[in-house]
Amino acid sequence: MTTVSPITELAAALAAGNPPAECLQRALTLVGSHLRADRCFLYVRNPARGRGRIAFVWRLDEAVPDPRHDWQDDTGDLPREDPLFRAALAGRPSVYVDDVTAAGPDVLNQEFERRTFGHRALVHAHITSQGQLWGILQPCAFGHPRHWTAAERDYLDAAVGLFLPVIQEYMREIGTL
Repeated sequence: MTTVSPITELAAALAAGNPPAECLQRALTLVGSHLRADRCFLYVRNPARGRGRIAFVWRLDEAVPDPRHDWQDDTGDLPREDPLFRAALAGRPSVYVDDVTAAGPDVLNQEFERRTFGHRALVHAHITSQGQLWGILQPCAFGHPRHWTAAERDYLDAAVGLFLPVIQEYMREIGTL
């Protein structure tokens, strides 16, 4: 019996022909499970309007906080307060944080991360096209540091490109483009 690779399974979920919201939610379940994360969320963004929201969340269990929120303007205070978001807007490479409490202020704002998300380790995977931020895929761990392996980094680097067209389709469907 042939085994399907995790990235092939993710590509199939995102190309399933189902409504984009269903595809994105299924994809988060696959990413979160594959990475053995505590939570994985997807921030979707309309770059032309400078607005975004955490629209999709997968959680290992109900004890893990759900950070979903309404649409927000994200080009004012947010990039000033959050170096990770600033890096995403600038089109910088995705950021892998093994331990929030050990990361310097050039990487993240520890107080903002504690207050807003509560995680201990995270990946801030930037979903961009032509210099514009369309989304952020964020798997994370709570309560303990976590090393993100080279194989996990390769998986996430491949995953972000798969998410882009489905996010764009989702934005068209909900009328934000």
